[in-house]
Amino acid sequence: MQKLVVLTGAGISAESGIRTFRDSGGLWEGYDVNQVATPEGFVANPALVLNFYNERRRQLSEVVPNEAHRLLAQLEKRYNVVIITQNVDDLHERAGSHHIIHLHGELLKSRGVDDPETTYPCLGDIHLGDKSPTGAQLRPHIVWFGEEVPMLDKAIEEVYTADILMVIGTSLQVYPAAGLMGYAKEGTPIFYIDPNPSLHSEGSLTVIAQKASVGVAKAIQLMNP
Repeated sequence: MQKLVVLTGAGISAESGIRTFRDSGGLWEGYDVNQVATPEGFVANPALVLNFYNERRRQLSEVVPNEAHRLLAQLEKRYNVVIITQNVDDLHERAGSHHIIHLHGELLKSRGVDDPETTYPCLGDIHLGDKSPTGAQLRPHIVWFGEEVPMLDKAIEEVYTADILMVIGTSLQVYPAAGLMGYAKEGTPIFYIDPNPSLHSEGSLTVIAQKASVGVAKAIQLMNP
């Protein structure tokens, strides 16, 4: 099987009803990003940060995977599919995909503030005073701005060894994830799907200016004429 590596951003989950923080009226409107998505914000007001992610977790329980998620899962029948996602939701898993790298953490996991590597399932709210087995305050298992992206090297390796690369629903402006496409070997077919793409088709790059569900279906047609 050919290896298909898929990089997904907020745009694919937006079709399921998860708002993106960069959209007008989006997820973080009314919140200062520095207050809810940085280590310093957590130290300054941990209750605010915990509540912010508790709200995100409750929202996640109300949405379901969309056609783009389902199409990617179905591609496992024909390709060795690896999904690298910037999203912290579990919609790829729920759609049936099996090989997923979460660059920015997972909303349904927590960890103690003393140990960034050991995680615990988190299906409900996290409150001040909720402790890990080591006695440390629990926090969301989210990679905040200013923190290292522990899965980045693995993601780079996957992109470098891809036979085909698909990039879905990302502005390609948030680093380090935005730089991943540059690790594809020269000549690797790349399909970039976004309703407002920041690139144009050229060479081995095919830009599909569509929302995720429509664009993924179109890319599959082009991959399998």
